[in-house]
Amino acid sequence: MKKNFFLNEKTMLCIVLLNVAVIFLQGCGMENPIMSLLDISCTLIFVVEMIVKHKVYGIKKYWHDGWNVLDGVVTIVSLPALLIYFMPALGGIKILVAFRALRVFKLFRTARHFPHLAEIWNGFKLALRQSAAFLLAYFVIIVVIAMFNSALFGHSAPEYFATPLDALYSVFQLFTIEGWYEIPNAVVGHMQPVWVHVIRTYFCLLLIGGGIIGMSLINSIFVDAMAADNNDDVMEKLKSIEKQLSDSQNSFSEQIAELRKLLDKEQ
Repeated sequence: MKKNFFLNEKTMLCIVLLNVAVIFLQGCGMENPIMSLLDISCTLIFVVEMIVKHKVYGIKKYWHDGWNVLDGVVTIVSLPALLIYFMPALGGIKILVAFRALRVFKLFRTARHFPHLAEIWNGFKLALRQSAAFLLAYFVIIVVIAMFNSALFGHSAPEYFATPLDALYSVFQLFTIEGWYEIPNAVVGHMQPVWVHVIRTYFCLLLIGGGIIGMSLINSIFVDAMAADNNDDVMEKLKSIEKQLSDSQNSFSEQIAELRKLLDKEQ
């Protein structure tokens, strides 16, 4: 009966939701003995759940399942957070608080109940493989532009282009249409009006080419690749239906031919 409690997915999901709610309330400042007790209890339940599953499924089978790996790793990594309750002086160590917050990742275990999750994941992997070349080319373009911008604007706007690494982030920010006007304005500074218009036109072209057109192409290629797998399944089903109809038509034609032969003999 005890094992069934820890092996029941719905029950454990309720515990996960309770723990997430407790962590959320603690983050909002609701620190009290009841919240602490609930958090400790949830953590211990997760530990016992992992131990029970090891005994029931075996170590090899447990760690072979991806969802169990997620649960197990999150449970183990979040254990040091319990030290905060027994040693309050450690409460100022942010990493321990972060370990406690890691338990919210257990919510991902609800994904296993999503319908057609395997098909969606397979479609995602297929789309990633088919669009990998374009994604790599897009990344290379961003790197080249970042290095070029760092050489040109590193002195005029060091907060954005001081190093190629800073410029890489700024270009990516520009391509995602974030800061598309702050970055050019920071670059132009006190330049001559002619150069101000030239530089702003340059950044507008970057925004249109890399942000609007480039990101749209990535989205369309990725979506088309994911939909292609479903289209293949539909085409296979259509071919199967056509074959069945063709076989039925041939069978029907043969029956008609036999009936005609019988009629001819009787006449």
